[in-house]
Amino acid sequence: MSDGVIRRLAGVLAFLTLVAAVAGGVWRYGYFQALDQLDRQGASDLALASDRLKGQLQRYRELAVLVADHPQIGAVLAGEDVAAAEALFLEIADKTAAAEILLTNADGVLMAEARGTTSGVDISPLVERAMQGALGWGSGQTTTGTRVFAYAAPVFDALTTVRGAVVVFADLSSIEWDWVGSNPAVFFTDASDRVFITNRSEIVFWQRPENAPGLTPTDGQPLPFDSYNLGRHEVWQMGWGPYLPRNALHISRNLPVIGMRGEALIDVAPARRLAGLQAAAVAGLCLAFGALLFLATERRRTLAQANALLEARVAERTAELLDTNRQLRREAEEREEAQAALARAQADLVQAGKLSALGQMSAGLSHELNQPLMAIQTYAENAVQFLERNKTERVGDNLGRISDMARRMGRIIKNLRAFSRQESAPAVRVDLVAVINSALELTAPRRRQEAVTLVFDPPDKEIWVSGGEVRLGQVFVNLITNAVDAMSGRDVRVLTIEIAAGVATVRDTGPGVEVADRVFDPFYSTKEVGASEGMGLGLSISYGIVQSFGGEIRIGNGPDGAEFIVELQPWAEEVAA
Repeated sequence: MSDGVIRRLAGVLAFLTLVAAVAGGVWRYGYFQALDQLDRQGASDLALASDRLKGQLQRYRELAVLVADHPQIGAVLAGEDVAAAEALFLEIADKTAAAEILLTNADGVLMAEARGTTSGVDISPLVERAMQGALGWGSGQTTTGTRVFAYAAPVFDALTTVRGAVVVFADLSSIEWDWVGSNPAVFFTDASDRVFITNRSEIVFWQRPENAPGLTPTDGQPLPFDSYNLGRHEVWQMGWGPYLPRNALHISRNLPVIGMRGEALIDVAPARRLAGLQAAAVAGLCLAFGALLFLATERRRTLAQANALLEARVAERTAELLDTNRQLRREAEEREEAQAALARAQADLVQAGKLSALGQMSAGLSHELNQPLMAIQTYAENAVQFLERNKTERVGDNLGRISDMARRMGRIIKNLRAFSRQESAPAVRVDLVAVINSALELTAPRRRQEAVTLVFDPPDKEIWVSGGEVRLGQVFVNLITNAVDAMSGRDVRVLTIEIAAGVATVRDTGPGVEVADRVFDPFYSTKEVGASEGMGLGLSISYGIVQSFGGEIRIGNGPDGAEFIVELQPWAEEVAA
């Protein structure tokens, strides 16, 4: 094994040792932080459980005070109406869920009781305190094993002399029934360090060893237990059953109001998991960083070794690369020339499409121009005759008609000139309504020739879109011409054009389209071979024109035939600015 390999292995082992130490420190710190949080949460839960227990016992204390003030108590202490008092005590006990209510005189002699079920409970300390004019309280266990908590309230006469005591017993099992099994594990020990109230019934009456932590079962057989301190925290390790945590944070607080001590066992497993996750995350980051650093070091060493070999080959390849570079530049120039030629060909193709459309419309347009010329000749000859007859009013009428015909011819010629010119300017503001009206005027002879009915209700205001007037005119001339061709020979020939917010729809009553995906392909045509209507480039050119303006053209089958939808970008003034 070489020295270099040994050094690398030693470095890896040292790094792993450092990562383990850092992860251990992070785990310890995270565990202590989580224990602090558990301690705060557990103290809050224990305080809540203690307040709930004191609140539930409070009503029995108040009941003892209220019963001591009852007017029938004095009669019982005088030896009268004992049976009535016992019936009263029984009624009150039934309504308040008290285990027992009894009355003693000043000597502690029992005068009346509700049920007689608290035998075995020593109430003398409570009664003795009540005889001193204070409220007595304490806990105990009956001969039947029932755990009770009792309050003794003094009975005063009119001269504030204590004449007896009313003792009210609360059954603790009924009180703790509502919170048995709740989290966390909480128990309350009496003055003899015995578990007297708890939400875990399996540890009732367990005894705390003298001057030692933990609890011992009632049978005296110790269960697995250990404890240790982490800073100011006390942690118990227990094997006391499935309903108690194996590792728990022990929290306690004194409750002098009821003479007990509240204690809680908070499961530390979440804190361990959180600390473990934090340590694992730090270890993972360190290992990932170390792995990247190791790989970078190895890569750098490998690259250094390969660098010498590469430098030797660089000189050999330099000449080849220079030749390849010259060839690539030559190919790039050829590609640029080809792209420029393609752009010119596309522009020429668009212009050729327009000229082809003009050629198809030439017969109809010549008729459109011939009619006004014939009319102008007729009106001029009539005007000469009316002038010779001195009918000047008829001369003016004929001259007005000649002027109308001239304007009509000028409008047709203007549309032809605009349609035929080469347009290469960028997109400008164009009135979509005016473009469609111009296209309809150019295709009017063809529509009349095919007896096509036009359904078009133009909006009463301009619709401004982004485009070019000439190129958009070519698009709609192509669409209208294709629609007229599709309806040739059909019984119903209706051309419908709709405009709404920059979207123009052209529908016909022809046979529709079978392969919509191929309609816009160059040289694709559904017409018969050899037909004179075109080469299948009109829709392809139209598709390219609409795309160049940022719009979209779609085709589908409507209710009666084909349907072309041209969607253009609305003209925005801020874009123009």
